[in-house]
Amino acid sequence: MLIHGDCKTELQQIEQSSIDLIYLDPPFFTQKKQILKNKNNKEYSFEDSWDDINTYKNYIQERLKECQKVLKNTGSLFLHCDRSASHYLRIALDDIFGVTNFQSEIIWSYKRWSNAKKGLLNAHQVIFFYSKTKDFKFNPVYTDYSPTTNIDQIFQKRVRDKNGKTVYKTSENGNVELIKEKKGVPLSDVWEIPYLNPKAKERVGYPTQKPIVLLERIIKLVTDEGDTVLDPFCGSGTTLVASKLLKRKYIGLDQSHEAIELSKKRLDNPIKTESNLLKNGKESYINQDPKILEILNRLHIIPVQRNKGIDGFLKTKQSFKPIPVRIQKENETLESAIQLLLQACQKNGYQKKIIINMNTLQTAQLFTFDAQRRDENLIVVDNIDKFCEEKEKLLTF
Repeated sequence: MLIHGDCKTELQQIEQSSIDLIYLDPPFFTQKKQILKNKNNKEYSFEDSWDDINTYKNYIQERLKECQKVLKNTGSLFLHCDRSASHYLRIALDDIFGVTNFQSEIIWSYKRWSNAKKGLLNAHQVIFFYSKTKDFKFNPVYTDYSPTTNIDQIFQKRVRDKNGKTVYKTSENGNVELIKEKKGVPLSDVWEIPYLNPKAKERVGYPTQKPIVLLERIIKLVTDEGDTVLDPFCGSGTTLVASKLLKRKYIGLDQSHEAIELSKKRLDNPIKTESNLLKNGKESYINQDPKILEILNRLHIIPVQRNKGIDGFLKTKQSFKPIPVRIQKENETLESAIQLLLQACQKNGYQKKIIINMNTLQTAQLFTFDAQRRDENLIVVDNIDKFCEEKEKLLTF
């Protein structure tokens, strides 16, 4: 169901205690108009400017009260916000749902690559998770163990001794007893889910659009198939699309005609972009030879993955003016290593380039300039130990 109108009014028309999950992604108090265009140059926008923080807080609080009424006793609410006003919204949620019904402050963490402002790069948003009562529905999710975890110890039972210290439980014959089943690590409150790529097919050009995979995780946590999910600020309809894909009923409210129409289109033709990062894990992006990575780390060179000619970058102290580095591989001639590096650097205009010659490591000379006939700014390093000691020369030659 899609309903056009202010959610404060429209929520009053919905049967009380009938909704299993409410997810709301309201304006964030950014104090500016949110505008974005899609691939066809169609512009979507909504106003996020307020007289003051109290006006904003009251606006959200009035709507949260109506949300609380329509939730089932087993239901939950997830409120999405950022640093702009999260502290005010947490207080409003405490007032309406009760401090004891606060369940989690979820940190949605994602990578961003630029920051024009002075200060730390903002790379997360907050999702407050509240239940209506203590009898809320919850479906546990388990994740893989960390590579540093001693898995063999995980499966051993533990008890406390007479001093209160945790020890391994043993049987009568002295053998350590094992746990019959271990599902993994319970899902934490920090979620690394990539932001939507600008070229993702799922993108529709709506400001603040969230990825479907983020909403799917929330929906799976606290609902089952056939349950009803409500989004009071449905925007582009991501919550509704995720609900449909997971076989949940859905209700979307928005006071923008354009948002309702866009949601209808997406529901008629749901498109979900798979996240390779979530599907395959971070490790799938690492294709460097462990021996090469060891040398790069030793030389304090930033590794590069999936580049045929460049293994890493040396960074200057003054600013980020990267110097590409290639390490000669086994069964690779110095000539071919140089050629691959120069080809990789050709389009990017790097002024300085470094080759580490792995076949002449005992040579006393620090730098060889035979390759200068190919490129006057190319240096061939013949001694890694001296390179570590005299690396500063590379930043000034």
